[in-house]
Amino acid sequence: MDNLDRGDYSKFYVPSALQDAPKCKQDMEEKKTAPSARRKHSFEKLIAFLVNELTEDDYQVQGPVLKPLQSLFNKMFIRRGQTAVSVIGDMTRATLLVKNEEDLSGIVKRIEEAFPSIHGKEFQGPSEVGVVTFLHQVFKMKKVPESDIIPYRFKANSSQKKKMDKGKPLLYNLNFFDGIPEYHRVGTTEMFVAFELQIGYEAEVNGLRVDHLAYEEGRILNAQPLLKAYKEAHKNLKEVD
Repeated sequence: MDNLDRGDYSKFYVPSALQDAPKCKQDMEEKKTAPSARRKHSFEKLIAFLVNELTEDDYQVQGPVLKPLQSLFNKMFIRRGQTAVSVIGDMTRATLLVKNEEDLSGIVKRIEEAFPSIHGKEFQGPSEVGVVTFLHQVFKMKKVPESDIIPYRFKANSSQKKKMDKGKPLLYNLNFFDGIPEYHRVGTTEMFVAFELQIGYEAEVNGLRVDHLAYEEGRILNAQPLLKAYKEAHKNLKEVD
């Protein structure tokens, strides 16, 4: 759902609910998971910058794919009891799987040297500093060479807490804006959209792969007891029939 109508705007993305809604509805009905060609190209440019002199045999790329609707609902309305999200950092996500730890260390070093201000630091979003300051802050941030990609956060994945204590995490999250941060509003929920490249040692990432659908559904239903009761009643009716 990121290949939306720009109307008469030739350069900057300006969301339009009336123009975009039919396309979003169609994407959901078709269960579309692939992002737009423009977004794919941005991920390709970012990955090309990071892998540098590695050969294609040294790494594998999974994705990019759009964030599942259920996961988006969970993040916007359920997690931490929030009713608004300032920045959704993984609206589209891809994974860069590196075959050996030495090459992973090389990529991490390249990011740290190119973007020293984003490593391990808490990013100040619009809810903390206000929208105007936030946009000025992003405008001043360094871009990936010859692109509009603006990395704003680089940190070890939350699954790596134990390994972080030993100083050797094997999975990282690199979050970035693709040009000017896209602003969306759904009802009273306001958000800026960003994207995520997970970078990790292949053997480690494969060991962490789990299906989050049941987990997210459980969180949503626990936070919405009426919806849970309806779902259970609907299930019981089907069993009776």
